[in-house]
Amino acid sequence: MSALHARLHAPMVDGAVLVRAMQEADREPLRASCAADPDIWAIYPYSMLGDAFDPAFDRLMRPDPATLKFTILHADLVVGCTSYLRLDPENAVVEIGGTYIQPSVRGPANRCVKDMLLARAFACGLHRVEFRVDTRNARSQAAVRKLGAQQDGVIRQDRLTWTGYRRDTALFSILATEWRA
Repeated sequence: MSALHARLHAPMVDGAVLVRAMQEADREPLRASCAADPDIWAIYPYSMLGDAFDPAFDRLMRPDPATLKFTILHADLVVGCTSYLRLDPENAVVEIGGTYIQPSVRGPANRCVKDMLLARAFACGLHRVEFRVDTRNARSQAAVRKLGAQQDGVIRQDRLTWTGYRRDTALFSILATEWRA
């Protein structure tokens, strides 16, 4: 693991919210958290419900030098997950994605988690942070805009989801020079 990976993957805390490296012990609490909002998985590229949970979690646990996976805890309870994706140290770019937060804490926790991930990415010297959002997910697009991200465009039919739908992806980004933290 590089020094950059180690710095990016270190735990982050803000009040009752803790974001830390995902571990095998998170499997069952995360399964329960993901089951708290079964309808949301229809617009995700993959499902983490029922029989699909274990294979999806196993994929998350596989080592990948371009992906850092996190578990989100609120008041010491597992409430979701998120990731740094497509980490490209040479170009100083990373994507924040794969985020799920259970409905009971979604609003305030999402902002807190994204602020911590953005602050960490820019503190580690990254220049650009991207967000890729299914165009059907208006709530996530609004949340990303509230962070200060600019929409760079739409990537048409770039991903086949687990439901067989070919999704269009709205691409957003924030540059280090634009970040307010």
